[in-house]
Amino acid sequence: MEYNDIYDRNRRRTGRKHLRGTPWRRGEFGLVVCVWVYDGQGKILLTQRAPEKSFPGTWENSGGAVRAGETSIQAIVRELREETGIEAKPEEFELIDSGMDGNTHFDYYCLKRQTPLQDIVLLPGETVDVMWATFEDVHELIRTKKMCHVIARQFRRQESMLLARQNTK
Repeated sequence: MEYNDIYDRNRRRTGRKHLRGTPWRRGEFGLVVCVWVYDGQGKILLTQRAPEKSFPGTWENSGGAVRAGETSIQAIVRELREETGIEAKPEEFELIDSGMDGNTHFDYYCLKRQTPLQDIVLLPGETVDVMWATFEDVHELIRTKKMCHVIARQFRRQESMLLARQNTK
């Protein structure tokens, strides 16, 4: 069983815990983290969701729910390692955006990394494939509805921030 901290609308921890997979009550909010891994040469790393997950077979960036007791940065380090095998230190991540949708607060990070695809370790039950995608590839995945629509919305909102980092950091 996995638990998450419950936050209020203003993103303050309430001191209560939520059992993952159970409905959220009114006024309860969770925290989810996502990371755009970019190579500095015009590509971003995408993983394909496993068939047993929601939005099966669609492409996305890495991320997931923050566990009870974790900070946002601890969660993104863990999620990226679990879903891709990429090890990164907390200080390597850059927070580029935060937001809220429904009963979820979000933190969006980016990380510059040039990891060969053969070095990516996919997590069974989570991811089934991986690719380095150009921004044009991502637009095509969105157009053909092969990218998770939640992630597509993120990408559109954060695309200019990601483009600005490609050749500068």
